[in-house]
Amino acid sequence: MQISRLDPVDKDGLNRDRAPRMPFYSLWTGANGLSHLATCMLDGFVKKSIGGKAAPMWMREFPEDVETMFFSILPVGWLGEWHESPSPQWVVPLSGRWFIETQDGSRIEMGPGDIHWGQDIGTASVDGNHGHRSGQLGPQPCIQLMIRFRTPIGNGSACPF
Repeated sequence: MQISRLDPVDKDGLNRDRAPRMPFYSLWTGANGLSHLATCMLDGFVKKSIGGKAAPMWMREFPEDVETMFFSILPVGWLGEWHESPSPQWVVPLSGRWFIETQDGSRIEMGPGDIHWGQDIGTASVDGNHGHRSGQLGPQPCIQLMIRFRTPIGNGSACPF
């Protein structure tokens, strides 16, 4: 099953007082124990300055405890066979493309501008496999920013935010 493409940020820019909503893909473990994908919207943006004399902008904070942040490079042809998310994490492709396939048969392909929340932890075994498959797509490596959190957030929810 192909998951729908992300819509653009839900804000036309004309109403400067209305908070935006930002689309993201969510990878999660359902009540049936299988990994699933969903298209969600991130709410909770507030307008504030980053500091100094900078004008206010829309920001969404995550006060949860960050475990680590790193950059990863998926070389051309890289395939991550069945595995679970090592911890709850944001994955943001900066360049190149990649995909995720889940136990329920869903698949998404992502590139720059797409945002992914991964939290398929504690999945059931299907033919000896847990979690999801992922891999690099196309002729260029996929460079990603990954931010991992120490504890689950809204675990078991398709759209935890």
